[in-house]
Amino acid sequence: MTNNLNGLPKSLVEMLIYREIRPFIVLAGERALNRLVHVAQQDFGQSRIVGRFLLGLYDGDSYAFDLTELRSLDLALFQDCMSVLSLDYQPEVEVHQRLEDGQKIWAQLVKRWAPVVTH
Repeated sequence: MTNNLNGLPKSLVEMLIYREIRPFIVLAGERALNRLVHVAQQDFGQSRIVGRFLLGLYDGDSYAFDLTELRSLDLALFQDCMSVLSLDYQPEVEVHQRLEDGQKIWAQLVKRWAPVVTH
């Protein structure tokens, strides 16, 4: 399938556009990530959902997250989650590495929000 842009394939055009806007996606995603981490470190009603979302993004096999829980978030937090997902679409680094002391922060999130496994 081709696009009208000089006969280039649509997928190539989309990739070129994505490369151009990626710096803006990273900037918005990092700002959203900082806001979400702040919420996840609190005891707000939505902190658990945000904390579990961040853990799932970090390691979905170990910290499974039910995406339908995002429906419970305020719109601003939901949009921040979507920005962080966009940031992590083609990650240059792992999500926790985008924060100063990210490893320490994620260890705290695990301690606080990781699901308890019972047998």
